[in-house]
Amino acid sequence: MTTLVTGATGFLGSAIARELLNDGRTLKLLVRKNTDTRNIDDLDCEVVYGDLRDCDSLKSALKGCKTLYHTAAYYSLWSRDKKLIYDINVEGTRNILQSALSAQVEKVVYTSTVGCIGLTEDRSPANEEQPMNRATLCNDYKLSKFEAEQVAHGFSAKGLPLVIVNPSTPVGPRDIKPTPTGKIILDFLNGKMPAYIDTGLNLIDVADCARGHILAEEKGQLGARYILGNRNMSLKEILLALEAITGLKAPKIKMPYWVAYAAGLACEWASDTITHLPPSVPLAGVKMAKYHMYFDPSKAIRELGLPQNPIENALEQAVRWFRDNPVSS
Repeated sequence: MTTLVTGATGFLGSAIARELLNDGRTLKLLVRKNTDTRNIDDLDCEVVYGDLRDCDSLKSALKGCKTLYHTAAYYSLWSRDKKLIYDINVEGTRNILQSALSAQVEKVVYTSTVGCIGLTEDRSPANEEQPMNRATLCNDYKLSKFEAEQVAHGFSAKGLPLVIVNPSTPVGPRDIKPTPTGKIILDFLNGKMPAYIDTGLNLIDVADCARGHILAEEKGQLGARYILGNRNMSLKEILLALEAITGLKAPKIKMPYWVAYAAGLACEWASDTITHLPPSVPLAGVKMAKYHMYFDPSKAIRELGLPQNPIENALEQAVRWFRDNPVSS
């Protein structure tokens, strides 16, 4: 049985591909030309070139495939071309799922995000049933992923055998871009974090998150969605964990939210009007940090058997990988 994975050159997608290969699966990886392929160069699988905006390339990639993992997304907190975010995340999802429906794929695992799940007002962990407050969709990435998840639900209603997974915040090795969370780790390692703000995340080992995708294929209810998460931690707790791992001192100064917001405004203005480069303090990231992104993964633990390995181990692996593979923060 051949499985197609989109987004396999990325942090989470490459972890999914490795887990599938460890299970003995035959893989095709959909890759855009001129993409950084360091995360898959050592993998024994077929690379097919295509683009989520090119339906013909998707139909070709899906030939002979019984399973699809749609992990690809434009993950950015700032972009000069905001339309591109929606073209890839929303219309690209529509294209690949329509192609899968036409190809009569037997199972689809769609990678959404916990950003599509509502948050509680008292900061208690939210589950899959928490209603979405659209006010928390505070940037184009989150809004596009919310719209894309609605597209996925629509295809499920049409009969596409699809399971939705909502990863929280994966951490671990091969975060080559890096993700916003990887940038926190990098900034900590490089001494670029003099202060922190009062926010919180749900972290999960990237390998556990990848395994959760496979468990969703094997055990997930069609049309259902599953939070793939583990431990809720404040940013201060994350930094203290990094201090224990590295011996480097965590910042002790808590920055008022309005200071971070003002910095984000200034940086975004400079990026939009002067440098046309990503802002050092993305305003979208500051807006997200206003909320404690705490989630309850008990449904995935109960129904899928989602692993819950210690977050400290994942953070240690991330630290080791960043030290051995210098990337720009």
